[in-house]
Parts: sequence; structure tokens; C-alpha cells
Amino acid sequence: MTALDIVGGIYAERAIWPDWDQIYGSAGRAAAAVSGHVERITVHAYAGPGVAERFQSVARAYSFAFSPVAAEQAISFTYTHGLATPTISPSRVAIRTHPSIEVRANRVLRFGMLEGDARVEAQTCVYDPQDQIAPAPFEANGSQAKSLAIVANQSEVLALAGVDDPAEAVRQLLAKAEVVVVKAGPLGAFVHTATASHNVPAYQTQFVWPVGSGDVFAAMFAAQWAVHGQPAQQAADLASRAVAAYVESMALPVPSVEVLRGTERAPVRTVAGTVYLASPFFSMGERWLVEEARRALYALGMQVFSPLHDVGPGSAKHVAPLDLEAIENCDVVFAVLDGLDSGTLFEVGYARKAEKPVYALAQTVSEEDLKMVEGSGCRVYADFVTALHHLVWRI
Repeated sequence: MTALDIVGGIYAERAIWPDWDQIYGSAGRAAAAVSGHVERITVHAYAGPGVAERFQSVARAYSFAFSPVAAEQAISFTYTHGLATPTISPSRVAIRTHPSIEVRANRVLRFGMLEGDARVEAQTCVYDPQDQIAPAPFEANGSQAKSLAIVANQSEVLALAGVDDPAEAVRQLLAKAEVVVVKAGPLGAFVHTATASHNVPAYQTQFVWPVGSGDVFAAMFAAQWAVHGQPAQQAADLASRAVAAYVESMALPVPSVEVLRGTERAPVRTVAGTVYLASPFFSMGERWLVEEARRALYALGMQVFSPLHDVGPGSAKHVAPLDLEAIENCDVVFAVLDGLDSGTLFEVGYARKAEKPVYALAQTVSEEDLKMVEGSGCRVYADFVTALHHLVWRI
């Protein structure tokens, strides 16, 4: 019988858009994700007041075992949208640290946690530190594994090695681990062993829900590499395909290996350039959305021209020429159409006349009011995060 022990956080999660109210955390999501790929899964986690009772229903639904360790606080994450920095309650500085969870098993997936850590003794372990600021080395608390894979993003890899050079960081970590997988967002993942390095792509999806995608990647990699003995590159590719299935559907568990391999998906290809951010900015809500779009686009690797930030208020004779010149010089337009602001609609029309691609967010606009926008070739979305990703991918 195949078996995997997973140790990590169990946290309440809520998002304002799209609607999301779950109790998963890294360990819960990982267990749910691979519940169809491993026969026996046991989750070890701290559980604050009320958490164990609520999470038991998740464990029953996905047929895995739950071994809770009592904690003083229940922790929650709240997102305004899928690319937002979550609000953690209680705040990180107020979260009490508990004694380590002890896990002894043949195959283990270990995540970093907020309330403490896990001391692991395993034959094979996959370690995802989940800490951008000060990730703990796997062995720092006495954890041991005969075969170890580290799955982390680049900032975590650099911090774990204590160096600024990515290649040197990987080299140092390979002295301790059999495999180092560096997650790189739209660039996919880079899989390093002592003898080879490979890039595994990220895959395009029609909808994008990124919260917890890293948990799903680590879980599927652990299921395939640690449990089923797949080579690291193949395990990472299946993990990337599992992530695509999850972010597109918001559903768990992820499909079977056969379905994942048989689903045609184009690799992500990002297109750099400058985005013209067309949006009204006359109320607090409108300005908030402009700030969020600008921040998210920068984080996705784009340059941004924002009339609010780069031109500011002024007379029509001052503002209009500068805005129109910026549209002519940009590579793509992101437009917020809610409210049907006349200036934004004019900018969209001007951009299409200049043959600039336009990606538009419209959550409260009627089909009739969108007729000219869609008919002129604009891509229109009801989901903010999906619109931004498709803009960067140019699909």
C-alpha cells in the first residue's frame, strides 16, 4: 500500500473575489490534492480551538487520516483577490510558537508552519519551507532523511543557502539534498540534481486561481517522486500539470496521471512590455483597484503606465495629449470598464484604432454595453486575476 505523511499548516482561508471560504492550509490542500494518487495519507498539524472539529469533515471527504496537535490559536488568511497579500489573523508577531511536531515515517512531505515546525525522520522527504523571509534549513531542528528533495521559490533557495547567486545556492543545497526544485512562477520550475538540470513549464489555463498552487505542486511532486519513484523531471512536470488543473477549476483532488498527461495545454509564454492602465480613479474604490492592478502587473514582470501615477490631474489640454501618446507607445492596454467611464472607453477605442491589444475587466457591465468593445477584438473578463495573467501571456 502506498503511503504519505504530510505535516504542515491547517488554516482557515477566505477570499472576497472569487468567493472562497475553506479550511485547508498547506497540509490540508496537499492531502486533498493527492488523495486520489496515494492510498494512505496522514496529515499532522497544529489545530487551534475549533480547527480539529472543522477539519475532520475535510479529512473524511477526502478519505485521509488527521493527527492533530493542540495549539492555542486558530489562524486564518483573508485575501481580497488571488494575487493579494493576505491578512493573517492573528498577526505573525502575535502567533505563539509551539513545540515541534514529531513525524517518523517512510515518506514525508514537510511544509513550513507559522505555529512551530516539524522534526522529521524519513526514508524519503520533500521539504517546502514556505517562508520568504527566514526559511529554516531542513536539518536545523534535527530532521533527517536518507533522500531529500527541496521544493522552494528562488528567494527561499537563496535564503536557505545564505548566498546571492542562484547557481551557487543550488550547488550548496545539492550537497544536502538529492533534488532541488526551484519554482519560478510563469517560468515554471527548474529541476536540479547532481548530474542534470531541467526546466519544466507552467501551463496556460482559462481561469486562474493562484492561492495554494505551490501546495498542490509540492504535493504532486511528493506523490510522484517520493511515493511512486518517478524521476524528478517527470514528477515536476506532473506537478505543474496538477497545478494547472487546480488553478483552472478551484477543485480538488487533482485528476489522474492519465488525465493530466492527456489534457492538451500550451506552456506559458510571457510577453514583456509596457501596459497602459486605463481606468477611472475618482473614488476610493476606483483608486484602490488602480493601485492593485499596477502592483500586480509589476509583480508579473510588466512595466506600467498609469495616468493616475504618471500624469496626474490637470486640464484637458495637459492630460489628453500625454495619455494618448502613452497609448501609442505602450504594448498592451488593461482597461477597467465597470462604471462605463467615458475617458476609459475613449482610451479603449483609441487603443484599438492603434491596433493595440486590449484586456478589459467588466464585472457589472451589460452585454449590450460591451457590444462595441468585444466586437472590436478586446478580451473581456469578469475575473481580475485571470485578466491580468492572460494579458501577460497574451492569449
